[in-house]
Amino acid sequence: MSVTYKPKNKKRFTTHGFLVRMRSQTGRKILNLRRAIGRRKLAVKKSK
Repeated sequence: MSVTYKPKNKKRFTTHGFLVRMRSQTGRKILNLRRAIGRRKLAVKKSK
């Protein structure tokens, strides 16, 4: 049996990234809700 979670950054950004959120109406809604709550991170961001 294999491990279930095999993290890949490309998948992370293409699923949960800021640009992907901005593309759809529901994604923009999510961002606005997170802004209203006062989240420091609105979406997944590339680290240096």
